[in-house]
Amino acid sequence: MVSFTNTSNLSYCRDLQVPPLGGGGGVILAIESSCDETSASVCKNGIILSNIIAGQAIHEKYGGVVPELASRAHMENIVPVVDEALKTAGIELKNIDAIAFTQAPGLIGALLVGAEFAKSLALALEKPLIAVHHMQAHVLANMIPEKKPDFPFLCLTVSGGHTQIVLCESPVQMKVIGETIDDAAGEAFDKSAKLLGLPYPGGPLIDKHATNGNPQRFAFPEPQIPGLNFSFSGLKTSILYFLQNAGVSNVYKEDFKATEEEKKQFIDDNLNDICASIQQRIISILINKLKKAAKETGIKNICIAGGVSANSGLRKALVETGDQLGWQTFIPAFEYCTDNAGMIAITAYYKYLAKDFADLSVTPTARAEW
Repeated sequence: MVSFTNTSNLSYCRDLQVPPLGGGGGVILAIESSCDETSASVCKNGIILSNIIAGQAIHEKYGGVVPELASRAHMENIVPVVDEALKTAGIELKNIDAIAFTQAPGLIGALLVGAEFAKSLALALEKPLIAVHHMQAHVLANMIPEKKPDFPFLCLTVSGGHTQIVLCESPVQMKVIGETIDDAAGEAFDKSAKLLGLPYPGGPLIDKHATNGNPQRFAFPEPQIPGLNFSFSGLKTSILYFLQNAGVSNVYKEDFKATEEEKKQFIDDNLNDICASIQQRIISILINKLKKAAKETGIKNICIAGGVSANSGLRKALVETGDQLGWQTFIPAFEYCTDNAGMIAITAYYKYLAKDFADLSVTPTARAEW
C-alpha cells in the first residue's frame, strides 16, 4: 500500500468549498519541479488540457544537474510556464478548483520552489492543495491516454534515480514489489554514456547509437539477484573495465591496461555496437524481472513509466514480450515519460476524487517512502 500524507481533516481543508467533479468543477493546476524541468499542466475532469515543460540547458556543460542552478532556473521559469499552461488550456486562474504540486522525492531546493509557489497560489485563491508523490505520478501517466490499463496492473518504473516494479491495485493503492538494491537503470545508461565520452544527457544518445549497432557484439553479465529486486552496480563496473581494457576484457586486469589513445580508438571504431550491447543488457535485466513479476502475480496488464520508458529499445522489447506472453501492454506518450506536470495533474485528479487534500503546513522532502 502506498503511504501518502492525508491532512484533509485539518481546518484549512474543512473550511474550503471544494467543488464536485463534473460540470464546471474539477479543474486542477499542477506543478512539477523535482529536478531540472519546470512544468505546469491543467487537467479538467481527468483530461489533460495542457502540459508545458521548460528544460534547463545550463546543466549540459557540467555533465549533470547542479542543484543550486536548478533551483534558480525554476524560480525564473515557474511564472511564465504556469501562465503558458493556463493560456494553452483556455482556463483562467479564477476558474481553477485545486492546486497540485510534487512533494517528493527530488532535489530539495527544486521541490521547494514548486511547493511554495503552489501553496501561495492555493492560499491566495482559497483553493484546495494536493501534494503528489513523484513516482506515483510516473505510474499514473499510463492513465492519461484513452487506452488505459485495467486494475490491477504491474508497472515497471525506470528513471535516473529509481528502478521499481509496482503492483497497482487502484489509483491510490500501490505497492513496490521489486526495486534496485543499488543503482538505477537510468544511472547505468548515463554513467555508461559518460565513460564513452558522450555529452549529457547521455542516455538518449546511447539509444540513438544503439539503433545502428549489433547488440550481440559484446557480452556483459546479467546480475543474479534473487526475487524481484534489481542491481546495476556490477554491470557498471563491468562496462568500466571493458572500456579501460579497450574491449580485451570486462574484468580488472593488473597485467594489462590500454592507453588513453587505444581506449579512444576502440570506442570510436565500435561506438554503435558498444551502445547496442550495453542497452541490450540493461533492457534484458529489466524485462526478465518484469516477466518474473507477471508470472508470480498472474497479472497480464503490464505498463512501463519513467524517463527510461522513452528508450526505443525498451519500448520495443515490452511490446514483443507482451505479444509472446499474451500481455496487454501500455506505454505513455513520450511527453509523459520524462518529468512533466501532466502526470502530476492526473494523479491529483484521483486524489481530488478521494478528497485527499494537504494542509498549508505540508513540506517537500528529498526522499519519501511508498
